Amino acid sequence: MAMSGSGSNNLQFSGVKVFSATMAQERDQLGEKITQWLKANPGVEIIDKIVTQSSDEAFHCLAITLFYNASAT
Repeated sequence: MAMSGSGSNNLQFSGVKVFSATMAQERDQLGEKITQWLKANPGVEIIDKIVTQSSDEAFHCLAITLFYNASAT
């Protein structure tokens, strides 16, 4: 897979992992969830990331999307 944006770089990646939360306590723990996932997947090399925040009248959502390559070992 290749990811292309407005820049000239084409990033190659083999997977995407999305972490998201809407409740305040979940948002506060999002970094810990990502750290746990990274520890559980030691063969993963993070290629790029996107942080997205959205909200409406009642909810505030935070999403962190990781683009990665998984080693074939």
